[in-house]
Amino acid sequence: METPNRFISNPPTVAPRAGVDKGPVTLVEAGLVEQISGLGWAVEFGGHHQFEDISAENDPPMGVVKRPKLVSRVTEEIAKVVGAHVKAGKLPLTLGGDHSLAMGTVSGTLSVHPDACLIWIDAHADINTIASTASGNLHGMPVSFLLGLNDAQSIQALKAPGNTDEAAPFSWITPLLDPSRLAFIGLRDVDPGEKRILKENKIKAFSMHDVDKHGISKVVEMALDAINPGRDRPIHLSFDVDALDPSVAPSTGTPVRGGLTFREGHYICEAIHETGLLVALDIMEVNPSLEDPVAVMQTVAVGCSLARCALGETLL
Repeated sequence: METPNRFISNPPTVAPRAGVDKGPVTLVEAGLVEQISGLGWAVEFGGHHQFEDISAENDPPMGVVKRPKLVSRVTEEIAKVVGAHVKAGKLPLTLGGDHSLAMGTVSGTLSVHPDACLIWIDAHADINTIASTASGNLHGMPVSFLLGLNDAQSIQALKAPGNTDEAAPFSWITPLLDPSRLAFIGLRDVDPGEKRILKENKIKAFSMHDVDKHGISKVVEMALDAINPGRDRPIHLSFDVDALDPSVAPSTGTPVRGGLTFREGHYICEAIHETGLLVALDIMEVNPSLEDPVAVMQTVAVGCSLARCALGETLL
């Protein structure tokens, strides 16, 4: 198999990375590595990334933000791994895990392709800042860090008082993502503060209303026209399975009804593959601990098929 993607080496090589959560492990156990190999990709799977040297000890909330030290260290390590794969001309496929991991995956991509654009498929905008978050959950904040929306004082406040030996959590992130190179698809559960951030930064965001109004084909086309008009920039696709309706993917962390259909989700992946510009892929938020076994296997099967479609599987 040869690839028309000018950013990926020949033969095309995909490098899956699985986190420690049960979701990524279940995707691999369902045969995802073999399925990707069957599409003609050379697959380099180094096993599950355990982060054994990263401890959650002495990681109390800083203000409202929860587990800042652990999440910062894990995502920084992921950024290094993903960046190395992208630099080598390989396509990193990251299996998560909550969507905070994208602070690492997208940073890794941007370290090699600073002009890359990001397509974020999600029910949620995940763009709360340290100042705007009500929950303190970092999986609702990764995009704000990637865009550099948190000021230095807020980031320094995440550092434990009296800790002079370590840098502040997330201070390692170089915010290379410009709002003009970011598009959301599938939004339907967006906090008031996030709506303000999206408008103030003129970010192209397509809610489920837009999908209903225009159809998924037109929405994907409009998203690409907005952030990649010349179809010459590399694309990082970050897909949270909670973008899909819970009837399609029930076993996920924060399901919200009224989401993408099975075919709408898969069409997005197919269309991005057809651009020949995909350089990195995330499949996030498959959580097999939340539902009955039938629902778990349904969600795992969907996660696998989304990855296959983004990597070139076709219906005919």
